[in-house]
Amino acid sequence: MITTEEKVKKPKTKSKGFDLMPYMIAVGGLSLILLLYISYRLYITERNLIPISIFALIAGAVFETKRIMEKWGTVLSTALFSFLLSFLAFLPGKREHNYDFEKHIEIWPYVFLVFFLMLTIGFNKDKIIPKLTEGITLLQSIAIIYWVVDFGLIKTHNLFLIILMGVGLFFSIFSIFHAFTHTELTPTSRLTLSVWSTIIFVLLATENIIRTFQNEQIENTEDISSGFYIGLQYFLLGVSSVYIVQNYFMILGFLPSKERFFNKQYYKELKELKNDHIKRYSMQQIDILHSLYCIVFTGGIFSLNFYYKVVPKHIAIWIVFVTFPFIVYVYQFLTKRNERE
Repeated sequence: MITTEEKVKKPKTKSKGFDLMPYMIAVGGLSLILLLYISYRLYITERNLIPISIFALIAGAVFETKRIMEKWGTVLSTALFSFLLSFLAFLPGKREHNYDFEKHIEIWPYVFLVFFLMLTIGFNKDKIIPKLTEGITLLQSIAIIYWVVDFGLIKTHNLFLIILMGVGLFFSIFSIFHAFTHTELTPTSRLTLSVWSTIIFVLLATENIIRTFQNEQIENTEDISSGFYIGLQYFLLGVSSVYIVQNYFMILGFLPSKERFFNKQYYKELKELKNDHIKRYSMQQIDILHSLYCIVFTGGIFSLNFYYKVVPKHIAIWIVFVTFPFIVYVYQFLTKRNERE
């Protein structure tokens, strides 16, 4: 007798996943209630808690993020998530004994901007770190020399500042040497030039931030042209804010922290940071004639501005940073077209 065991197959039940929808609805509802209350407080207060300039700053950051991410959907989702995180600004501080809701409203847009920049950098690291060339470091070196001269630091008797200027002059000469020779760009040279470029960028960007925030508020200006000029400064600062934060990280990464004080983790991250600096510096060497054009063009503009004080030095520097690469591009385009003809 053949016995067969019949296996009873039980129908498979699908395991229920973790449903985030109720939590998202709850967070959205709480955020909406808080947003309505913030709007009410903005309406009844006599103080200007959120100036127009912060919107120009955020608009610049969003504009540049769109160029980096390319898709508006990605930009908007990043902005929405940053907006939800920004409500953390309303949590009381550890040492805040008397809670002032209006002070938290004042810092709220800046908290949003910080989260927005952090998320943008975190998901687009390779796109944000731009390629550097000998031409860029040459341009930056000339700019920092002009900055020191225009600031009047060459007249200082402070020993510490004199040492710093001596070190800066050495690295400036090093970048000028590479721009006017075809010396091989070794990994050490590229690391040195990249770090020097980052230091210059951070220094000039810091002054630009301070100068921009020293302007009066747009809503307090007497005419439209003044308001537009100030708004443009904030917008351009917003455009460059992604790169400013990234360059700050590329400098601060060399400093040890409490959790990574010259330990294994610190040296591991230091090695990765050095590789990032080396990789972003191009191996392609520029034409010596272009280096000469750079010296003549930038030297001429900075000299004229130094003697006639047409615009503040930080504006003159950023104008040169924007215009000279464009001039080089047009020159190369016309040269190639003439060669074809």
